[in-house]
Amino acid sequence: MSQASGLKIVLMSGNWMQRGEPAIVDKWVRAKMALENGADIVCELPFFASVQSADYFARYAIELLVDLGINQLVFGTDTTSVDYQGLKHLYQTQEKEMQAFLATLPDHLSYPQKTQKMWEKFTGIHFDGETPNHILGLAYTKAIASICPQITLQAVTRVGAGFHDQALSSFASATAIRAHVGQDLSDVMPSFELFQSAPKVTWSAYFALLQYKLTSSSIIELIDIFQVNEELAVRLKREIKRVHTIDDLVNQVATKRYTKARVRRILTYILVNVSHKQAFVKPKPHILGFSESGQAHLKKFDVVTKVGKSYEDSLTLQADEIYKLGNPNLAEQNFGRRPIIIK
Repeated sequence: MSQASGLKIVLMSGNWMQRGEPAIVDKWVRAKMALENGADIVCELPFFASVQSADYFARYAIELLVDLGINQLVFGTDTTSVDYQGLKHLYQTQEKEMQAFLATLPDHLSYPQKTQKMWEKFTGIHFDGETPNHILGLAYTKAIASICPQITLQAVTRVGAGFHDQALSSFASATAIRAHVGQDLSDVMPSFELFQSAPKVTWSAYFALLQYKLTSSSIIELIDIFQVNEELAVRLKREIKRVHTIDDLVNQVATKRYTKARVRRILTYILVNVSHKQAFVKPKPHILGFSESGQAHLKKFDVVTKVGKSYEDSLTLQADEIYKLGNPNLAEQNFGRRPIIIK
């Protein structure tokens, strides 16, 4: 929420998701869906910020939202029993101790496992392994405590099916919607006609490209990719010869230390060719659409409404060019595109 009463700002991943997957429909379609259902401003979260683990995703997101003048963050959660406002205060007062504890945990644990143990130690919160929204909510809590503690947190509890439930219901999960693309989903999602008519993209469309990239690249070349080490490079080159789908590859490469989400993000970095030397420079907020009240609010801030040659975020442009290879019917994603306006 912005400082203007009731103004709703949506910060949305672009064409690549935090879980390391391409979006089913492109960012412009999803921005229009959000505007048709109450959003006043839709801003794009850049590729390098979006395809990250929860802590980095949350920190970059909060930094961009601060640039747009929000005073309240509304987010989904999987639990009804957590006082995020209270946890924000706790992290403000005990950040050094919490980070010091985090540093003592063994390396065989994944980073999400380490952060869960940190929260368990200092708050008694229990994690059951099926609370990704809650984990991201805790990451927002940390980010706000560090960056702009005057922002309040408002959690909205998830209702309906479980996060990975593939059954359709009135409150269907994203997993269920992805599993039933092509069916009539008008009862379980808003703006279904817009979604239905849009070109669709799945990971399978990029599998041959990823096969080529992994097969033709040397171990040294793969190690130059962001977050790829020698162990992962060897495993990826070995397993790509044995598998037939992205899911098979992820299942074969993932371990307790390297979660499936992390492996999918790394495959995205490889596909997009993100170097480990790539420096992320936070660009000005790129606005995908707005209502009349949203447009009035934006006049107070320095934002991008049209991508040009001097656009700072070259990595998102590169990632979007790769995304377009997933469906020949996809339109240009950046140059010449102007914000969607809802009257």
